[in-house]
Amino acid sequence: MGVVDVEEAKRLAKDAGLDLVEVAPKGEPPVCKIMDYGKWKYAQKKKEQKARSHAKQSELKGMRLRPKIDIHDLGIKMSKAREFLEDGDKVQFTMLFRGREMAHRNLGLASMRRICDDLSDVAKVESEPKMMGRRATMVLAPDKTAAAKSANKPANKPAEKPAPKEDTPAA
Repeated sequence: MGVVDVEEAKRLAKDAGLDLVEVAPKGEPPVCKIMDYGKWKYAQKKKEQKARSHAKQSELKGMRLRPKIDIHDLGIKMSKAREFLEDGDKVQFTMLFRGREMAHRNLGLASMRRICDDLSDVAKVESEPKMMGRRATMVLAPDKTAAAKSANKPANKPAEKPAPKEDTPAA
């Protein structure tokens, strides 16, 4: 409509049965719109609800360990934890101590620190490993910045095995 006097704009909005809404107050002159403000607010609320429903909620996944866990078993647990972290979930590691294992808590805490180091490319430590009675717990959260850096790095391909020679008999 161009530049209109304030009283004229109010009258036009009232005649149309709508509201006069100030859109850009810092503009010279200030910019206003004639619109149904209640309907606009309702549409904004619905848009926000839809955005919230589509957002993924982070879950807390749990991993239970023992101090005498084998290296291979620990590797499997860490690969599963890596999947959870890449999906955006937090992972809580719980180290359970029984009987005489309590005398060697340092071994359990050392394996927890190893887990932190191995998963540092996709996770950050949210709570450090700490003892609570007969268990030590630690929480790792996904680290978006570290994951982006590792995604940009070229992957190191493992060396391929040389093919067996034709003239040697197979064992």
